[in-house]
Amino acid sequence: MNNPRPTVLYHTHQATKTRIGILDVAMDIASAEGLEGLSIGRLATELGMSKTGIFAHFGSKEELQLATVDAAKEVFVKEVVQPAVATARGVTRLRVMLDTWLGYVERGVFRGGCFFAAASAEFDSRPGRVRDQIADLTKSWLMAIENEIVFAQSAGQIQASVDAGQLAFELHAYVQEANWAFKLFSHKSAFRRARQAIAERLSSAAGHRQYRRGPGRGRASRNGRLST
Repeated sequence: MNNPRPTVLYHTHQATKTRIGILDVAMDIASAEGLEGLSIGRLATELGMSKTGIFAHFGSKEELQLATVDAAKEVFVKEVVQPAVATARGVTRLRVMLDTWLGYVERGVFRGGCFFAAASAEFDSRPGRVRDQIADLTKSWLMAIENEIVFAQSAGQIQASVDAGQLAFELHAYVQEANWAFKLFSHKSAFRRARQAIAERLSSAAGHRQYRRGPGRGRASRNGRLST
């Protein structure tokens, strides 16, 4: 009797490949048009598949939305989190976390910019499983930023007097603002401004003087030292 296992594995592999292809398109649509813009019919048209074929992978619109959010998380981990985790903890990692996040938007990984910024704006006032998933993932990232600040404080890289939660909020907001300005106005300068704001805020949090300006304080030179 022939062993049916290779056939089973082949079909399992094909089903996984098809599901990944569906979610790739779903993430791109959702980033620009919202998760509510997703539908079995829309994806069937985009992919040249039957509605039944799409439905077999997800079963409902909500399950499709949840799967799309989870797939977007995996992209974020690959594009943003993994490069940061490979660096030294503290301010170095914190800078990489924010810079790779900006780069992920700047490179157009999704045509709608930051997937989670778009999803958060869409679902912030809509109770349910999709909102909860988005909120949990967004909170986890914000807490990761705050935890890195706390580590940097323990290593003497950021002043102990700095409110870690407040600083995390501000750094997170700089990237969100760059995403918004770039997508709404097509201003690439938003990324430069965000990077400058992040550098200045971290320098201030570390207690450095190079970004402090005012009468008698001099100005920052290009190498970061004060000049008068």
